[in-house]
Amino acid sequence: MDIEPTPKLTRPGQRDLTSGPIGTTLIAFALPTLGSSILQSLNGSINSAWVGRLIGEDALAATANSNMVMFLASAFTFGFSMASSILIAQAFGRRDVDAARRAFGTAVGFFSLLGILVAVGGWFFSPDILGLLGTPPEAVPLADAYLRVIFFAMPPAILMIMTMMALRGSGDSLTPLWFMGLAVLLDSGLNPFFISGIGPFPEMGIAGSAVATTVANWTALIGLVIFIYVRDLPLRLRGKELAYLKPAGERLKTIVLKGFPMGLQMIVISLSSLLLIGLVNAEGVHTAAAYGVTMQLWTYIQMPAMAFGAAVSAMTAQNIGAGKWDRVGRITGIAIVQVLAITGAMIALFLLFERPALGLFLGLDSPALPIAIHIQWIATWSFLLFGITLVIFGTVRANGAVFVPLIILAIGLLPVRIGFAWLGRDWLGADALWWSFPVSTLVNLALAVLYFRSGRWKQARMTVSEAPRPIPQPAPL
Repeated sequence: MDIEPTPKLTRPGQRDLTSGPIGTTLIAFALPTLGSSILQSLNGSINSAWVGRLIGEDALAATANSNMVMFLASAFTFGFSMASSILIAQAFGRRDVDAARRAFGTAVGFFSLLGILVAVGGWFFSPDILGLLGTPPEAVPLADAYLRVIFFAMPPAILMIMTMMALRGSGDSLTPLWFMGLAVLLDSGLNPFFISGIGPFPEMGIAGSAVATTVANWTALIGLVIFIYVRDLPLRLRGKELAYLKPAGERLKTIVLKGFPMGLQMIVISLSSLLLIGLVNAEGVHTAAAYGVTMQLWTYIQMPAMAFGAAVSAMTAQNIGAGKWDRVGRITGIAIVQVLAITGAMIALFLLFERPALGLFLGLDSPALPIAIHIQWIATWSFLLFGITLVIFGTVRANGAVFVPLIILAIGLLPVRIGFAWLGRDWLGADALWWSFPVSTLVNLALAVLYFRSGRWKQARMTVSEAPRPIPQPAPL
């Protein structure tokens, strides 16, 4: 096989993650990823505000039920995308552009078929899906109208997620930020026009919100593809390379087998949250409201950990591909310091301005406000531990070790967190719910450190069997 050398990376957003100072490279690479996460969360909040204000609470409940379905689909999309991103990053690390394009082509072909199946199946089985979720009968018509349309936003959304993660694997985290910004701008901007029929737009009610998302996703995806070819980015496929789009062979097997456990991690997190909410609801409406608002703030506090976890995966995978195992441990250590600094600053900021921040959602005279403040002081600091854990997970999965992180996460979030929250009520009362966060994150961190220090993750493999050359053997960290 002819191995094409990696093109010279001259664009400001594209970086060689295998050389140069680790600290500045890592933070410059991670910050755009963090920005993309923030934009995505803001988009969901803005769209919910449009639906709630322009249609009403029933419509908001309908979109909430539909979004649960979208989350389940996105969870496995994330896992498969991460697997393909790691394959691409390792190929870039060993300067094998052809292998990177083969992995990218396989992922595009696979995700295109997956997106079509999701869209068509969702359209026909939307009522059955809502029935399985136990959607309240009064919300079913609105939820069905929204869900049928939003399923057609899934193919471009799936391909966008995959392509953005592939670009990060190649060392480019800025391009995904720009096109995420475009999607968010179009989606949040078009929502009121399609919902209310402003100007030449038809009045579509709740379906209009889904149409806005569909238009935004397709526009951003098409724009991203055009950009990749106009700028001749390394992952573009031309001529005979278009045959790489056939989703078959060892690369597809690797993407599925390695991606499935990473997708399951998202399901474990969701399941733990649902079980805990059931325990919280038993404490009364004020406690439930306080916890709900606290979770809104935690969404933003945990973003640095998730962004750095993804950045560490890409950077570590490139260095593993390059055989530079001496940099892997340093990347992990520097990432831990950086994520602790950023997350710690955010936690301090939230705790310093906790009353006005929580008051935006509850009102300063709400009886739920003191409960929310109490929850913050008990549990929020645990996201420091969460950040370290995600950095470690990002490192080990870059070498294909994906099953042990899933097991560790499941242990911490299910038997430990839910068990402590349930059994500890006789001892701590409602505080057992909030102390379950630091207890479970401490257990997760301890197990993650033990696994990392054992070195067993270095024996895993991500590279497919038809790789052009053997992977260099890792040296001790």
